[in-house]
Order: sequence, then C-alpha cells, then structure tokens
Amino acid sequence: MGDRYTGQIEQIDDYRWRLPVDREAGRCVEGIVYADEVLLEGIKQDNALWQVANVACLPGIVGPSLAMPDAHYGYGFPIGGVAAFDVETGIISPGGVGYDINCGVRLLRTDLTEAEVRPRLEKLINRLFALVPSGVGSEKGVAKLSSEELEEVLVEGSRWMLKRGMATPEDLECTEEGGELAGADPGCLSERARKRGRPQLATLGSGNHFLEVQVVDAIYDPAAARVMGIEEPGQITVMIHCGSRGLGHQVCQDAVDEMQVVARKYNISLPDRQLACAPVSSPEGQSYYAQMACAANYAWANRQGIMYRVREVFEEVFEQSWGQMGMRLVWDVAHNIAKMEEHGERVEGGTWNVEDGKTRRLCVHRKGATRAFAPGHPEVPERYRAVGQPVIVPGDMGTASYLLVGTERAMRETWGSTCHGAGRQMSRHAATKAKTGAEVVRELTDKGILLRAQSKRTIAEEMPDAYKDVDRVVEVCHGAGISSKVARVRPLAVMKG
Repeated sequence: MGDRYTGQIEQIDDYRWRLPVDREAGRCVEGIVYADEVLLEGIKQDNALWQVANVACLPGIVGPSLAMPDAHYGYGFPIGGVAAFDVETGIISPGGVGYDINCGVRLLRTDLTEAEVRPRLEKLINRLFALVPSGVGSEKGVAKLSSEELEEVLVEGSRWMLKRGMATPEDLECTEEGGELAGADPGCLSERARKRGRPQLATLGSGNHFLEVQVVDAIYDPAAARVMGIEEPGQITVMIHCGSRGLGHQVCQDAVDEMQVVARKYNISLPDRQLACAPVSSPEGQSYYAQMACAANYAWANRQGIMYRVREVFEEVFEQSWGQMGMRLVWDVAHNIAKMEEHGERVEGGTWNVEDGKTRRLCVHRKGATRAFAPGHPEVPERYRAVGQPVIVPGDMGTASYLLVGTERAMRETWGSTCHGAGRQMSRHAATKAKTGAEVVRELTDKGILLRAQSKRTIAEEMPDAYKDVDRVVEVCHGAGISSKVARVRPLAVMKG
C-alpha cells in the first residue's frame, strides 16, 4: 500500500470534499471526493485519498480527479475512481480500468411475487447453483469456444449471443453500448488471454461475483420504477454481477507489464508506478483500448449467457416460459471500463456546457464507478430517455441493492458517473479472521437468506461486515444529486463462487 495523503481536505458541502491543486506536488487539478463524514473517515484510512491525488497528476486530465462514496484502495486508481482525459493530450491507464474489465451488473424483473417463489426457493437456488458454473477458474458454461468463435465474441459481445438464440433484441437494447463496444481488435490479444477465455463464457467466477434472487422492498420513484418494470414491493428480481473472467485479467496483466516501459518511452512522470499508462493517441494506447474493448465485449456476452441459463432454470422450476413470467432485462451496466465520450466544454462557474453544441472528446475512466447519464441523453435508450439511464448498485449479500437513475448534475460534475456498490471496508484476509464461513451462513439463514457457494473461504471473505453500508453510500449519491433513488431490493437467495 502506498503513502498516506497528507495534504489539505476542504469541505465543500455535506457530500463533497476537495483536495486542492498542489503544483509543487504535481497536482494540476483538484480532487473531489463524494462522501459524508463517516464514509470519508473510512476512505482516509486505506490510502484511497493518496490515489485520488496521484490521478490528479496525470497528463491531459480534464476536470477533477473524482472518488465516489464507495471508494477504497485499488491498483493505481482507487476503486470508485473517475477521471477523464483529453484524447489528444491525455493518457489511458490499465490501473484506471482494473483487472476485471467490464465487471458489471444486470437486473432482471419478473411478474413473480415473493409469495409464489418462497415455496420453491430452495429448489430454485439449488438448480441455479447446479447449472451456472461458478468458483475460481470455473469453466463449462457455453461449450468451449473455437478460436474463430472466440474472435467473434470479442468483437460482437452480446450480439454473438443474439445470433445463437441466447438473447433478444430487447436484451441488447437494455445493455450499455448494446453489449458491443466499438474498437475491439482480437489481433492485439496475447495467446494466453485467448486461452483463458475459450472455456469460460457464461460462467460466474468467484470473489465478489454473485447471482441473487431478490425481492423489491421499497420504491422511491414510482414513475421511473414503472418505466423499468418495477411495480410494487414483493416483486421478484434477479441480479447478476460478474465480468470478463480470466481473459480480462490477462489483458490487464499484459498491459500493465507493457505500460511500465511505455510510460518511460513517452517521458511520462508517474507519482505511482501502478499508474503506468500511454498517451491515448499512441500506438500502445490504441492497442490497449482495442484489447480492453475485446474484454468488455466478452463480459457482456458472459452476463448474457448466464442470464440465458437463469431463464432456463426459472422455466424448469416454475413450469412456465420466461416470457410468461415477464423475465425482462431492466439494464446492464459496466463499472470497470474506459470509454471515448463526448462531453460539454468547461465554462465559467465550474459547470459543463452542452447547450451551445460545443463538446470535447474524452477518454473517461470509470473504475468501480457506474455510468449515470441524464434524461434526454442520446445514448440512453428511447424507453428510458424520459427518466434517465438506469443505474444498478449491488450491496452485500446480507442487506440490499439499489436501482437508481442518472441525473443532469452527474453530467455536469462527474462525467455522468456515480457509485458502483457498497465498497469494501475490510480486506479479504481480515474478513476471514473475523468470521468463519459457517458463521456467515448461520447469520444469513437467520435472516431468511439462502446461500450456495463453492468455497466456505469465499463466504467468509464476502461477509456483509466486510462492506460499507450501501444505504449510506446511496444516500450520499442521492443527496449530492449525482443519481436518484428509484427502488431498493433485498436478497432471498444468493449464489457465490
């Protein structure tokens, strides 16, 4: 872990804190942290502020280095970090995306109620656990891909699943980027990355990845909820949280190794070697983006494949078609990604002006942060354009998760970004020392939550106490106006790797 941040921290309001510009330290822009006083204390403890300050030193950064309320220490950027860079003068950094490229979340709504599901809940979670591969190195999701099929997946993402009858056009419409990020080039990937990707499509993996059967327990914005198919408390939803598996991890590792040399080639001074990077416009920067896009597309296809299996299991257990049960995808969000986006120019007073049509092309890094575009934004699908882009915020397996929407204020302040989850407050090692997996299982059982996992160690590592209070995290985002609450869901049954 790096040095501690020892500079000033200025309170802006109840939910924002400023790390001032310090040109002597190399910080040419300020840092802005979204947090209340309780969350800020946690962020201070694990050196995430040091990472926020370091990102503010990188060349070509536009606007502040940002941290969301779920921020904690990561590799290079803090997890929960957001930063935008000019595509001509700025950089792209694997440490600003993370190892699990396009780790993300999708939410399905159903017409089922808790009363209908409870009697069959144990059978349901057992069948999901049997048919959705999970755990470290898990394989055998879709049949092992040939080299040619893998290349198609890496370019087409969710569209590859559509062509094989494992997705619908509506599924793609309700996926960020349509489940297909442009610019992917499989020719840039190492053979090791390809080898790791061939057997793992439609598998959950391990760690904090999960599949949950949930129930709606609160609705805050009935109009927006109705647009998303969330109609009343007691309604059943399903949440899937996973990413690009071993392929994405290998893409990041390959890039990190290369970027150490590349940064020196372009005379980029790094406050932390984990921020190794390349100019966005350089051959090395473009190569990393092309590889990252491949991994992002793999992740979207992966979640789509898992959702296909989930629908099959529900059909088996409830003896109805998934269409009859109303199992529609609400939205799929990425929360570890760098994307080329058009944003308004900075104007006097600190706001971002798009009304006069002037925009600037930026490489926006969101690492442990979720895109949250506002109502009316052209990249928000027509069905959601009046209310804003859905945002899915998973909590820990013992409490709750949230459905939010993006806001105009997010567009002005955070490049249309908000939090991505509860955020860890305890290391995995510390968690295993605090409780055993068996203790966690008993606590969840007492709450009426069924749990299935490949490893008792994973259960201990992912215990609810290892995470921040997701209610508090979401309240900060809602109070700061960078996203708005729509609904809250809580787990009934959880599947872990």
